Amino acid sequence: MADQTQALRREPLANAHGGSGGVRLTPAKPASRISLRARADAVGALSSALGLDLPIRPSASAISNGRMALWLGPDEWLVIDENGADLMAAAASAGAMHSATDVSHRNTAIIVSGPGAATAINSGCPQDLSLKACPVGKCSRTIFGKAEIVLLRMSEDTFRVECWRSFSPFVFGLLAEGAEDAAQ
Repeated sequence: MADQTQALRREPLANAHGGSGGVRLTPAKPASRISLRARADAVGALSSALGLDLPIRPSASAISNGRMALWLGPDEWLVIDENGADLMAAAASAGAMHSATDVSHRNTAIIVSGPGAATAINSGCPQDLSLKACPVGKCSRTIFGKAEIVLLRMSEDTFRVECWRSFSPFVFGLLAEGAEDAAQ
């Protein structure tokens, strides 16, 4: 029998670096992700199976032990696990009707941090990122330049920008330009 080789997937932003004196851009570490859809009557069982309460308020998030659930719509969440857990298996163990799609290889993320982080993101995103309009824990599906992103405010000066891996060089480059502008 012939040996089969497996393709190794390289992280799309491996070795990427950028930022300025007031903004740091860091590729997020690899994570597992699912796009989860479920009706309200399945939220409790899925929350138990996933180990965190799925948020039910618009633009809310839940974070626990390296796992995040981001509310994207009345019946839709992006669930991210930074420890690489099998989220598909966890969701399947809920015993509740739902739809889960593994999007781990579709997405990647960029951490944007520092006092100029919101300014750098606003270079390509029209959303109001003031703390009053966008408090810590708020998430949204929005645009950055020409790319769709999911944005999570992790702390006062730190954001997680989720994007499709095919758009990640564009998003990272535009963020780097925004970071330079934020420094001026």
